[in-house]
Parts: sequence; C-alpha cells; structure tokens
Amino acid sequence: MKEAPRRVQSLAIVERYDQAVAYLYPIIQTMPRRHGRYRDKLLDALLAVPGLIYVAAKSNQVSRVYQVDAALAELRWLLRFAAAPAQKLITPHQHEVASVHLAEVGRMVGAWQKNRR
Repeated sequence: MKEAPRRVQSLAIVERYDQAVAYLYPIIQTMPRRHGRYRDKLLDALLAVPGLIYVAAKSNQVSRVYQVDAALAELRWLLRFAAAPAQKLITPHQHEVASVHLAEVGRMVGAWQKNRR
C-alpha cells in the first residue's frame, strides 16, 4: 500500500518539473553560439533531473532522493551564473521565474526526503 503514494508524488514532481523545462528550454536554446559549451552543460543538467527522479522513485533509497536534490542545486547554480551581470545570458526576470519553478520542485523533493527518513 505504501507504493502508490510514492509513485503519485514522484509523478507530481515530474509534472511540476515539466513546467520548469517548458519555460527554460526555449530560453536556453536562444543563447548565443559562443556560449555553446555552457548551453550544453545547462541543457544536460536540465534534462538529467527527470531521470534521477524516476530512479529515486523506483529505488527504495533515500540517497537517490538526495541526488535529485543535488542535481537541482547544480541547476540553480548554473542559472545564477547565466543571470550574473558579467554573463547576462538570461534576464533577471527569467532567472526569477525559473527560480520559482525550481523552488516548487525543490519543496516537493524536500518533503519526499522528509518522508523517506
């Protein structure tokens, strides 16, 4: 009986994360070509999270949930770097909106961690 709530929550996390991806993906794709290596790193980080969520949901290990949290932290750092005045790859407003999306996912992951302890 415990299996169903975990799957429902993980699906809800993925759905919420899909909203963040839908917002960020077009922005990242329009970054200048000279920042191609950074853009690829950001895309890799963005697209790696759903896989980590599914692995965490399928395994019964709290350490996998912590990996999801770490991946989100890396993504937040990459976005802060993009919004920094020296780079200006995304606007402060875009960074704020993306941060709100990721904060919602982060809260869900935090609750998941708390339930798994």
